[in-house]
Amino acid sequence: MGNARLQSIHVHPVKAFRSLALREAVVEPWGLAGDRRWMLIDDGGKVVTQRQQPRLALAAAELLPGGGVRLSAPGREPLTVPVPRAQGTVVVQIFRDKVEALPAEGEAVHAWCSDFLGADVRLVYLDDPATRRPVDPRYALPGETVTFADGFPLLLAATASLDALNSLIAEGEHADEGPLPMNRFRPNVVVSGTDAWAEDGWSRVAVGEVDFRVAKPCGRCVVTTTDQGSAERGREPLHSLGRHRRVDGKLVFGQNLVPVGHGTIRVGDPVRIIG
Repeated sequence: MGNARLQSIHVHPVKAFRSLALREAVVEPWGLAGDRRWMLIDDGGKVVTQRQQPRLALAAAELLPGGGVRLSAPGREPLTVPVPRAQGTVVVQIFRDKVEALPAEGEAVHAWCSDFLGADVRLVYLDDPATRRPVDPRYALPGETVTFADGFPLLLAATASLDALNSLIAEGEHADEGPLPMNRFRPNVVVSGTDAWAEDGWSRVAVGEVDFRVAKPCGRCVVTTTDQGSAERGREPLHSLGRHRRVDGKLVFGQNLVPVGHGTIRVGDPVRIIG
C-alpha cells in the first residue's frame, strides 16, 4: 500500500451527465466542490438519471465560476446556465429523499434539456448542501449531508479492482463486452497502487491532506451497463458482479466515502489507509 496514489479526480456538475476530469478539487463536507449540485427532474418532480435516460451520458456540463454550468450535447448549441437567484424553492424527489431545490431560471434551459431528451424535464440546483439532504441515517454520523449524488458525498474506485473485474468478464459469456473503462462506474476518486478489492477492508482513508470515512460498499445498477461514449447498453458488468461480487443482495464495486476533514486533493497525492 505504500505506493497507492490518487490516479484521477472526477466531478459531475449535472447529475447523470458525462463526468469531468480535474487535476485537483476542493473537498467540502458534502462532496467535491462542483459535484452534482444540479440535476434533472421529470414533470412529477422526480430525479431523472441514466437509469431512465441513458442518452444523458452524451451530455456534458462545464463548471463556471460561481457555480453555474455550460451545457453541451450532440446537435445542440451550448447553453450557459447561471446559479438561480433565491426566489422560492421547489420540492424534488431523489430516490427516497424529498429535497428543496431552486429551479433554473428561464424557459430556455428547460426547453434545451427537454428537447435533447425528448421528454418533459426541468433543471434544478441545490442551493444549500449543508442542510438540504442528510446522508442515509443507517450509515451516517449526525450532521452529515450530501448533494444530488446517489447517496454519499464521494465514490472511490480502484484500478486494481477494475482490472480484476475485467479478468472475470473476459472469462465469462459476455467477454466481447470487455474490458470496461472506469467511467462506467462514475467514481469521484480513482486510486492506483493497491491490491484488487483491498478497499473492501478499509474503514478510514487519507487522500493527500484529507481524511475520509468509508461508509459502505457501493451497490451498482443498470447505469454501469451503459457505454458512456455511445449511451448503448450491454450485460456487463452486472452479469459478472452478480456471479462474483454479491454482498447482502447488492452487486458491489467501489466504496462510498464521507469527508472527515477538509482541504484540496490533487492527482498524484499519496493514499494512506488509516483503518
